[in-house]
Amino acid sequence: MKLIFILSLTLFVNQSFSQDYYLFVGTYTKGASLGIYVYKFNASNGDAQVIDSIASKNPSYLAISPTGKYVYAVNENGSVEGEVSAYTFDKANGKLTFLNKQLSGGLDPCYVAESKNSKWLMVANYSSGTVSALPLNVDGSIGAIAQVIQHEGKSADTIRQEKAHAHSAIFSPDEHYLLCADLGMDKEMIYKFNTSAEQPLGTKDSAVITPGSGPRHIVFSQKKSDVYIIEELSGTVDAFHFINGKLKPFQRISAHPDDFKGQKGSADIHITPNGKFLYASNRGDANSLAIYSIDPVTGKLKLKGFQDVLGKHPRNFVIDPEGKFLLVANRDTDNVVIFSINQQTGMLKETGKQLQIPNPVCLKLLKK
Repeated sequence: MKLIFILSLTLFVNQSFSQDYYLFVGTYTKGASLGIYVYKFNASNGDAQVIDSIASKNPSYLAISPTGKYVYAVNENGSVEGEVSAYTFDKANGKLTFLNKQLSGGLDPCYVAESKNSKWLMVANYSSGTVSALPLNVDGSIGAIAQVIQHEGKSADTIRQEKAHAHSAIFSPDEHYLLCADLGMDKEMIYKFNTSAEQPLGTKDSAVITPGSGPRHIVFSQKKSDVYIIEELSGTVDAFHFINGKLKPFQRISAHPDDFKGQKGSADIHITPNGKFLYASNRGDANSLAIYSIDPVTGKLKLKGFQDVLGKHPRNFVIDPEGKFLLVANRDTDNVVIFSINQQTGMLKETGKQLQIPNPVCLKLLKK
């Protein structure tokens, strides 16, 4: 009886540390997709069940409000100026309700981020090479554009880098800066951010990336002092020390095997909650996740291996806040694949669990 009690108590304690989350999935809607999907995700066993969906045109990137009350989505409209949509979210039942939308300040918005004080949305518009600042109202709705910054420049790839292509807009951990990767210019633009100003983006700096690389997304280290940039065209990761709004390079490493000969197309980059491991997704002919360990002192990456994503075109992925699971969205095979993470080695293992969703491209988690 005592042994049974201990085992039961252990099971209860282990389960009590696991948490249910809401999983939001942004998609492309040129095919069978409706728009945004909401799932309940169990971080103890990796199970997920759909609970809601709402119509939205090409919501290819999402941002969840720090309060969990609002969801924001970019809407790619092709040759017509893009939009950003706001939704209220009811955490009690997992339902989304449309609130309002505004123009995004450019063509093909591909990234949206919200300031911690919920006063601003920042949007990167890929095809026009612009970064926009939109104010948020107290009810979570989006105000009209307050500021648009036009990037100017090009780089080595005459087809993909014929002009500026802003690809992300990510706040520094202290929100004193906004970092904007521009694939077309081969630059990481750095803007001072002043949340109290009518136009919040100020004096800029930049870090020049190796020509032909195509910077896309970034992630800050757990120490908040290092920045890792995934580069789409070259399939590489560049590492920088981040000091007083400036980037100082200290490593460049491939996200592909040394003998890889196919087309590259790296996309997303994330670090585990314990700060020990970094992952980078590869589209093109690779369809893989590169797995690295992070040196706790130097911040340097060491390649540990690769994981097949069990699909095609892994544009975006997410790691649950407990560091147990990695979920990857494979756009061209209409599936979200759930892997378990070995927290000692960082290696991934197939769980056999997948979600069938048309053209998934963005994944976000929110504590339930």
